[in-house]
Amino acid sequence: MTETCRTQPFSGQRPGTSGLRKPVKTFMQPHYLENFVQSLFDCVKEIEGATLILGGDGRYHNREAIQTILRMAAGNGLGRVIVGKGGLFSTPAVSALIRQHGAVGGIILSASHNPGGPGGDFGIKFNTANGGPAPETLTEAVYARSQVIDRYHIVSANHVDIDTLGEHRLNGLAIEIIDPVSDYARLMESLFDFERIRGLFRSGFRMRFDAMHAITGPYAHTLFERMLGAPEGTVIHGTPLADFGGGHPDPNLTHAAELVRQLSRPEGPDFGAASDGDGDRNMILGHRCFVTPSDSLAILAANATRIPAYHDGLHGVARSMPTSRAVDRVAQKLDIPCYETPTGWKFFGNLLDAGRITLCGEESFGTGSDHVREKDGLWAVLFWLNLLAVRGQSVAEIMTEHWTRFGRDVYTRHDYEGVDSARADTLMNALRSRLDTLPGQPLGRHLITAADDFAYTDPVDGSHTQGQGIRLILGEEARIVYRLSGTGTQGATLRLYIERLETRREYLQADAQRQLADLITLAGEIAGVAQHTGRDAPDVIT
Repeated sequence: MTETCRTQPFSGQRPGTSGLRKPVKTFMQPHYLENFVQSLFDCVKEIEGATLILGGDGRYHNREAIQTILRMAAGNGLGRVIVGKGGLFSTPAVSALIRQHGAVGGIILSASHNPGGPGGDFGIKFNTANGGPAPETLTEAVYARSQVIDRYHIVSANHVDIDTLGEHRLNGLAIEIIDPVSDYARLMESLFDFERIRGLFRSGFRMRFDAMHAITGPYAHTLFERMLGAPEGTVIHGTPLADFGGGHPDPNLTHAAELVRQLSRPEGPDFGAASDGDGDRNMILGHRCFVTPSDSLAILAANATRIPAYHDGLHGVARSMPTSRAVDRVAQKLDIPCYETPTGWKFFGNLLDAGRITLCGEESFGTGSDHVREKDGLWAVLFWLNLLAVRGQSVAEIMTEHWTRFGRDVYTRHDYEGVDSARADTLMNALRSRLDTLPGQPLGRHLITAADDFAYTDPVDGSHTQGQGIRLILGEEARIVYRLSGTGTQGATLRLYIERLETRREYLQADAQRQLADLITLAGEIAGVAQHTGRDAPDVIT
């Protein structure tokens, strides 16, 4: 029987670029999750009788939240909910299933790369019928509804068994528990030359994939070890845990340190990769070399026609504004469009749906294509494996050839995490106040040719987005970007992005931090980073 429960609004339920993320203890407050889910159901059109995809990355509170959402789905008249066994689904798998089943959308329970456990973070986001993250028009409507909500609908019911494959009925709602991996694995097999990759592993090729005790473990075991024949043990930390084994499921050089150490040893594997909490990010490593996400996107674009799914070429490419201009140079030589968008995968959605682009990516370890409407960590790893199998070269050799042909956009990102929000805002506002006077000023041996606060007008629907990060353009040679990230739940994360084009062959292999040392110092000085943050060094460097 459906109950209508009275409630009161909670402040601060505004979804960010990746949904609503808060500490677990916030979500565990009575009515907190229910309020947000009801606000969502109230704002999604044509929800009566519709199909919904539901799952998460297995973090703490995932299973309990699924039980609540199932009861609310029944209470709000949905027709079918497809749930991953154990409540598990990767974000790209949800995107694929939405498109496969013609669902009204999907609810993904994840805080992505944020830590989990009772003292960690929890999150919830909604992907729409195209498989992509909800646009701002919907997220703002949900937020507005959450601030006036006074009731929610829920069915009083027993616990639903989400650990056994099959169907259940709940007050007229059909609940289908499916294998979270099989449909996604079949999609990957349709895109890549699995037989060619099997041959790579038969040749003695060695790989390590770090699932970081997050969602991609079951997917990686199936794809790499069972379907592609990689030796057992190729996948490490492959069991999803509610607290990610006490680790931080962010695939970068700091948080995937064990994988980096393995690839750095003289006897280390030929190839390494890692993914994050919900499976949409990726880090790519060769033996003793790191591929920046910006370079990875550019290399995949330059080699796309070697891969079965992209044999006919690319419609275009897109990158987020802070991502280096490496893919721009590839697009120019391939004579295809290249779009620069704000950070947030939803901005790629219109371009993908309109057929304007085929590949896209962000510097924050996200890469994807038109097969889904999310970034896709395992897709990127499989793309690299297919490329390595076809080219018969090492990761380092492929990178060197790419830099020789296109030049190297030497790139780094410095993260200052947990900065007091007011102090971070003061820094950004001080920079904004100087944008009109900075062009024409020298910056070390460079000249600032332009300075702005990045804004974007969507070429498909004409929507306009402002305040996306401050850019200091140093001609075609270099660039500095300052941006506040919204992915954390404590304070603000200030991110500095520094890049410089290098075309001299004798310097192509030089260490990025040494190559960019002068610009790193100048970027900190011109914005007063130490003064405003109270920090003398970043927390994370990638």
